[in-house]
Amino acid sequence: METSSNSRRNFVKTTAAGLGLLTLPQLLHAQPNEPVTKKKIVCFGGHPDDPESGCGGTLARLANSGHEVTIIYLTTGEAGIEGKSHNEAAAIRKQEAINACVVLKAKPVFAGQIDGATIMDNDWLAKVQKLIADEKPDLVFTHWPVDSHKDHQIASLLMIQTWVRLSKKFPLYFFEVCTGEQTMIFRPTDYVDISETQEQKRKSVYCHLSQDPPGIYGCGHAAMEDFRGRELGVKAAEAFVYMTGKGMGWGMD
Repeated sequence: METSSNSRRNFVKTTAAGLGLLTLPQLLHAQPNEPVTKKKIVCFGGHPDDPESGCGGTLARLANSGHEVTIIYLTTGEAGIEGKSHNEAAAIRKQEAINACVVLKAKPVFAGQIDGATIMDNDWLAKVQKLIADEKPDLVFTHWPVDSHKDHQIASLLMIQTWVRLSKKFPLYFFEVCTGEQTMIFRPTDYVDISETQEQKRKSVYCHLSQDPPGIYGCGHAAMEDFRGRELGVKAAEAFVYMTGKGMGWGMD
C-alpha cells in the first residue's frame, strides 16, 4: 500500500511537465528555502461561485504562497436569484464574489456576459483574449468543456480558443464542479493537496449566500474533496486536467 501511495505522489509531481512552461506541480513543489518568484494566476469561471467551488483551495494555496491571483467571472450571475431582476441579482452576486475574493486573496474581474445567455462568437473571443492578454498569466484555470451547464461550456471554449490564439503561452488546467451532475468524464492528470486551505475555500463558497452554500457542497463538492484526497493520499484535494499542446492530455506526454 505504501508503494502505491508513493507512486501516486510521484505521478502527481511529474505528470504535467511537458511543454517547457511553468506547470502546477512546479509551482506547488518548490523547496521551503527557495525564494518565491511571484507568478500571475488567472481563473476563468462561468458564474460567481464556480471558481471558488471548483478550485478555491488551490487558488488560496497559491495566493498564500505569494502568487498574484485574478478571478475572471464570465457572467455576474444575473439569472441566479429567484424573484430578483437581472440587475438586482447581479448587484447581489457581484458583491458576494468580491467578498469571496477577499477570502481567497484574489482580484475579481467581471467580463460582462449574461447568466444563462452566454455567447461564443468572434467578438466575445476577442474581448476575452484581450482580458487574458492584459493579465499576462503564467497559468490559467477554467471549466472542463464536457459539462452539462451551457455557461460552463462557453467559458471553457472561450478560454481554449484564447489559449490557442495566444500561441499557448501559458499552461491551461481544467477544474471540475459537481462531478456527475455537471462535470462529466473527468479524468484528472493533476491533484493539489488543499488540506490546509480547505476551510479557506469553504469560507469563500459561503460568501455566496444567495446560492445556498450548503446546497453547493451537497451537490458533491465535499465528497469530491474527500475522494480526490483519498486518490492523492491526503485529507482533501482538488483535481485538474492539464491541456497539452497536442490536445486533451491524460498525463501521457
